[in-house]
Amino acid sequence: MVDADVELEVDGVKIPLNDFVRKFIIGMVSGSLGVLKDVGDDWKSLEIRLKK
Repeated sequence: MVDADVELEVDGVKIPLNDFVRKFIIGMVSGSLGVLKDVGDDWKSLEIRLKK
């Protein structure tokens, strides 16, 4: 598993993450990146923004 820093911010408020949630997000996102054709294993940073 990739070791990474994870920050979650909702409407400008930083949401604290416990270790389980942090590891879950890292695993889910880094695993998803592995199947993308143009993304290698050597990525340095990733930013995801969701707006509704």
